[in-house]
Amino acid sequence: MGRRVCRRRSAFTLLELLLVAGILAVLAAFAIPSLMGQANKAKIDITKGAVLSNGSLSKALDSYKWDLGKYPETDQGLGILLKKKGEVDEARFNGPYVQGTGDSLKDPWGNPFEYRSPGEINEDGYDLWSWGPDGKNDSGKEGSDDIKNWIER
Repeated sequence: MGRRVCRRRSAFTLLELLLVAGILAVLAAFAIPSLMGQANKAKIDITKGAVLSNGSLSKALDSYKWDLGKYPETDQGLGILLKKKGEVDEARFNGPYVQGTGDSLKDPWGNPFEYRSPGEINEDGYDLWSWGPDGKNDSGKEGSDDIKNWIER
């Protein structure tokens, strides 16, 4: 009597591999747009965390005002918040008010935060804003994605 040899399959067939790849592609098609939306929402939240009244840049500007009695002028810009004590010819200057480099003064989309003092909207303070994800001034337009330290009326 002859021995019967059983062969076990040790690899996947091409059809099985294609089927798995197809399933993964379908799952990715649903997951990636959802994740991209979450990434953009996170960037918007980070920007609000810098611009709004309790935000990091707003607090730095308030600290500057506390020390010097006024907010930086528009032409000084936000860059003055990065300077160290001794780099500014003012005895009460106590900087840096913001840690980091010039990138600290950019929104998550790589555009510089906009700053105006005295403000046109916040006349007793300053206007601070980002043009948002599209990087364009669409203030006052329906669907504007600008992020500002004031409320449109």
